[in-house]
Amino acid sequence: MNALTASAAIATGRVRLANVRQQSLVEAKIRVLLVAALFLLAGIAAFVRIFQLGLSGNAPERRSLSEALLPPRGEITDRNGVPLARAFPAYALWFNPRALGQNGSPLVKTPEEVAAALMQIFPDADYNDLLRRLKSDKPGYLRQRVMPEEANRVFALGEPALEFPRENQRYYPQGSLGAHVLGYVDSEGKGHVGMEQVLEKQLLDPVQRARPVALSIDMRVQGALEDELGRGMLETDAKGAAGVILDVDTGEVVALASLPSFNPNRSDRALNELVFNKVTNQVYELGSTFKPLSVAAAIDAGVITDLAARYPADRPLEIGGFRIRDSHYLGASLNVPEALIHSSNIVTAQVADKLGGVALKRTMAALGMNERPFIELPARGFPLWPKGEWPRITTMTVSYGHGIAVTPLHLAAAYAAMVNGGVWRPATLFKVDPAKAPEGRRVFKASTSARMRQLLRMIVVDGTGKSANAPGFRVGGKTGSAEKPGGRGGYNRTSLVATFAAAFPMDKPRYVVIAMLDEPKGTAATSYQRTAAWNAAPIVGRVVPRIGPLLGVVPDDTRDIDISDLSPLVGKGEKP
Repeated sequence: MNALTASAAIATGRVRLANVRQQSLVEAKIRVLLVAALFLLAGIAAFVRIFQLGLSGNAPERRSLSEALLPPRGEITDRNGVPLARAFPAYALWFNPRALGQNGSPLVKTPEEVAAALMQIFPDADYNDLLRRLKSDKPGYLRQRVMPEEANRVFALGEPALEFPRENQRYYPQGSLGAHVLGYVDSEGKGHVGMEQVLEKQLLDPVQRARPVALSIDMRVQGALEDELGRGMLETDAKGAAGVILDVDTGEVVALASLPSFNPNRSDRALNELVFNKVTNQVYELGSTFKPLSVAAAIDAGVITDLAARYPADRPLEIGGFRIRDSHYLGASLNVPEALIHSSNIVTAQVADKLGGVALKRTMAALGMNERPFIELPARGFPLWPKGEWPRITTMTVSYGHGIAVTPLHLAAAYAAMVNGGVWRPATLFKVDPAKAPEGRRVFKASTSARMRQLLRMIVVDGTGKSANAPGFRVGGKTGSAEKPGGRGGYNRTSLVATFAAAFPMDKPRYVVIAMLDEPKGTAATSYQRTAAWNAAPIVGRVVPRIGPLLGVVPDDTRDIDISDLSPLVGKGEKP
């Protein structure tokens, strides 16, 4: 090849290379323009959509996103924000009998071996129930809440029929604490019994469930109440216990306990007798705790004007073939303070007789004793209320808590009215702003309430309530020991309901405390006595020092309600 040919070839190659470079640059520019155009179109489309949503006011995509971020069921907290019920994703243990096909056993090992292995993982399970389910050909839950480490252990058993669906579960961080207030949620996601049932719509509403619902309950106080009631049950071998702590000015229920309790985390086991709420749903004859209410009604009506006036007490009252007697001889005569201190049926009945059935019935009705208790819970017992015009014997027996049966919550609300200045308010499980407390209705004069605070304090200082006297907390209250209906004469003398109804501090009452034991027995812990002075009153005496500081009531031994004008009245006559 000569020099001319070589030069021509080189020139031709340079031209081709230049053309390739130019073509590549053009293609790159086109690609950049295409990408930019796509981004521009996407931006225009998004802008148009946002503009449309702004004009229409509808934002379904935004709502669906917010709903996706919210829990499937709203949270419930106590008054201080402590979580009581919340939703969280969890594993369940499901039995699938078709996991290995239609024919043959669904299990690799025998049902007995699998049930025994599951008992090693879940010691609180029921072996017979597991065995029954594993032998059945029906699919279903073996357990509704399984921790990851438990799921790993079940998986290691190598049984394909044991599956682990991931579901949203309702979880109660405090376990059985406050179970009768909260209730539970079943496997279908439906609330039952307590506030889970009451708040069902609110907890599921896409807008409202974003904010936790604050109850009036204080879980610290709830824990103390349940602990002391449980101790009282063990010490007396009682079949059950109930208690409530109520704010006397707002009606807020700070604690509510019914024992034995149940575990709402095991909703598969919640459908039993333990879900029955003794505080709001069971009615009892609460005995001598009614005596201060009857005395308050008599003072308010002007029937009692002189607390020094004495009433005969040395023999039972014979009324229409009935005999009203005291538990033991208390003296030839007693005045009203002495009658309350020593809990005399005879004197209280005479006071009620002077007051009359119309006035006593009107007062008890004003205290809500003739209707279901006022509370948000769905289970509310109807009182056994004497119908029609109250005859003389009914008036007398009702005055000391017989012939009328109410719930412990009825009693708590009545005592709150008796000590707070005379105003009855409905109880509530919702947190209340003190400035927005319900007005309520006046039942007693303020002067009557002031006198009753003195008398209740005297009962604890000098009477049957001494074991409730927590130093520095100025407790006042009244014992009540009532035989349960049944047996000869309409009552079972071997079965008692022991109650102590109290308030503190009596110089300026803040809270009512009710403690009740169902069929306590005389044990060494109670000096073999069954009455409330020996079992229910000590519960209050232990609860108050535990909850007082939590509720802002600091013990102060330098303060007390002035009872100096009443003290000289006690013991003037024949002493018991």
